[in-house]
Amino acid sequence: MTFTPSNVATLPRKLTGDGQAIKEFINKFDTFLFDCDEEGRDGAWKTKQKVALLRRAVGVLWTGDTLLDGAAEVIEMLRRKEKQLVFVTNNSTKSRADYKKTFDSMGITVNVDEIFVSSYSAAIYISRILCLPKNEKVFVLGESGIETELRSEGVSFVGGTDPNLRRDMLPSDYTQITSGDALDPAVTVVLAGLDFHINYLKLSLAFHYLRRPGTRFLATNLDATLPHSHGLFPGAGSIPASLVNMMRSVHSDVEPLAMGKPNQAMMDAVEGRFKLERSRTCMVGDRLSTDIRFGIEGGLGGTLGVLTGVMREEDLLQAAKEERGPSAYLEKVGDLLACD
Repeated sequence: MTFTPSNVATLPRKLTGDGQAIKEFINKFDTFLFDCDEEGRDGAWKTKQKVALLRRAVGVLWTGDTLLDGAAEVIEMLRRKEKQLVFVTNNSTKSRADYKKTFDSMGITVNVDEIFVSSYSAAIYISRILCLPKNEKVFVLGESGIETELRSEGVSFVGGTDPNLRRDMLPSDYTQITSGDALDPAVTVVLAGLDFHINYLKLSLAFHYLRRPGTRFLATNLDATLPHSHGLFPGAGSIPASLVNMMRSVHSDVEPLAMGKPNQAMMDAVEGRFKLERSRTCMVGDRLSTDIRFGIEGGLGGTLGVLTGVMREEDLLQAAKEERGPSAYLEKVGDLLACD
């Protein structure tokens, strides 16, 4: 029997090319959570750009408009083995129905109920955990995906894609916001997500709602950046971050409760929705800071990293020394097919 000192980290096992090890790994779990963040997906990219991106793929199941080799077959194989599948994403701009269209276009068969977006996580939290009364509302900073999921849970809201808020700040707005005349008295929650039409008016309204006693502050996720077109752009986390700074200026340390990975409010919502057993569940992802951390802090039975995203092998091995690494890893998710 080999003794491993407690102060020596266990490095994750590379499963690629080892069919028996892959089979044993899969058999440990009843449920697989797959990251399906749409990083860099844009149908308008030129062919040359797509080729460049594929040299450094971004994602677990697809990159851009291209399905990664073996991804669809892996999903089919796990279904044959009667595994429960859940597809989780921090993207709040789209609803579950919107995401299903993406899966359909990729040739992957999924049910809407198997998709778990951060906007749906927030809607569940507001309706079933906060139990928001019917006479209260949510002020939304975000896109239609949030609105769709709030409606699905019967939650009333203002803001969001309201065209009346997509304009410049007027002199009269300052007076009406300060007096409270421009504020809806029924708003008791501010929910911040990625908003492609964020402006001074929306931030001003959100700030003044938050200054009212008892207002709850939620965020779909705290991702600081959004990978797109070979570069980085402001992510959903940049929206609530600005509000946090504003609140600090008035001596308030309010922080948003985040509904996306790696925050455990999302894990609690997933567990409640799918009745999964955490010890028999594996998280599959390409980011240490969100996917893998989500699984580790959630007490899942395993985490599986793939190297087709932002995570490099050296990053993964270094993280393992700090007990932040996955249980195992693959060069690509399609490598799981070697179990058959």
